[in-house]
Amino acid sequence: MSFLFIILLVMSPIGQSSLPPSASPPIPVDQENARKAKAVIDEMIRTLGGPAYLNSQDISQEGRSYSLYHGQPRGGGVIFWHYYKYPDKDRTEFTKKRDVIYINNGDKGYEITFRGTHAQDSKELADFLRRRHYALDVVLRKWLVEPGVALFHEGESVAESKSVDQITVMNSHNEAVTLYIDSNTHLPVKKTFTWRDPADKQRNTEDEIYDNYREAQGIMTPFTLTRFFNGEMTSQRFLTSVTYNQGLADSKFQVAPGAGPPK
Repeated sequence: MSFLFIILLVMSPIGQSSLPPSASPPIPVDQENARKAKAVIDEMIRTLGGPAYLNSQDISQEGRSYSLYHGQPRGGGVIFWHYYKYPDKDRTEFTKKRDVIYINNGDKGYEITFRGTHAQDSKELADFLRRRHYALDVVLRKWLVEPGVALFHEGESVAESKSVDQITVMNSHNEAVTLYIDSNTHLPVKKTFTWRDPADKQRNTEDEIYDNYREAQGIMTPFTLTRFFNGEMTSQRFLTSVTYNQGLADSKFQVAPGAGPPK
């Protein structure tokens, strides 16, 4: 075999690749993982209601709320009415007389009682704003469409005695939320995120458990919500009714000017 023939063989398509003309290069492992994660999330959003879920503008809820400390209930629970207007307006009324009210509008928070209107306690407000920033609908409606978002399929696991797909969503600020999605129903079972306390530098973990799903106006809604902080149950909410898209007015989330300092 001549030297010139060897050179031509190396430079020919046969010498360059053993793949058949119709074959594609293998997909990198990280891209395949992200594609799998996106497929699971897309199916979850379709199951939640698809466009009806993604385009809902407000929600009105009634139910009973329980607060816990070190896993033990504080009292017998309290009736509440909760109103939420996407993306940053909340109003919650407590007791049968609805005489204890918390309003959050943007980054402001207020407490209204028979003593008047006061700015919300700074720690309570910080806790609320953090939970809202990592809220499931914010992750699915805002984070997923932002540039720089990354999806990771962490494998199959078990959460709340259910077989789940574990998916982590990370935004461009390196903030991450891990979702545990039921492998059979495709509904979210659990959401978890971690954050570092600026005071003591300790890392904290917050979990939300979603259960007792029912359909309301084409949207699959969890009627039971349980929160955990560093592994300890802190609150539970049991809904009795849910209504979407009532056209809640902005005035419902406003307070009179001149609110006093935190109590």
